[in-house]
Amino acid sequence: MVKKKAASSASSGLSSSNKAKKLSQTEINQQLIDNFVALQRVMTNLSVKFDSLSDQISKLLNLFEISAKSFAEKNAGKITKEDKEFLDKLDKLLDQNKLIAKGLTMMEERAREKMNPQSQVPVQRPAFQPEQGQNPQTRPRQLPRF
Repeated sequence: MVKKKAASSASSGLSSSNKAKKLSQTEINQQLIDNFVALQRVMTNLSVKFDSLSDQISKLLNLFEISAKSFAEKNAGKITKEDKEFLDKLDKLLDQNKLIAKGLTMMEERAREKMNPQSQVPVQRPAFQPEQGQNPQTRPRQLPRF
């Protein structure tokens, strides 16, 4: 009962304060116009800033293009000693990768043989024939079967 009285007195207090703060239609219209003008100013400033940002990004992209071209011209076809060493290490790593892949394939085949002793037939893989224009040394590898 007490809560209902407090709620009803609070709502009656709000309605009386709203009556005192009621604005005329012309004042409401004036505030709406002022807010709309302020919003237009903010939108105009935002548009100007976006244009500036767009110009700066364009300049930055041009700078990247110029630097990439000059870098390509400066280092065109030159392989340094460090690059050569790095390429040699990559080649060794690729060879090791091939060896590991062959070992894993052999282990997988043996595991299959142990799991299925009835089928002692080895898995025949088709011989690789390079297509026209393809380097015969770089041939695709088959994925392991599970």
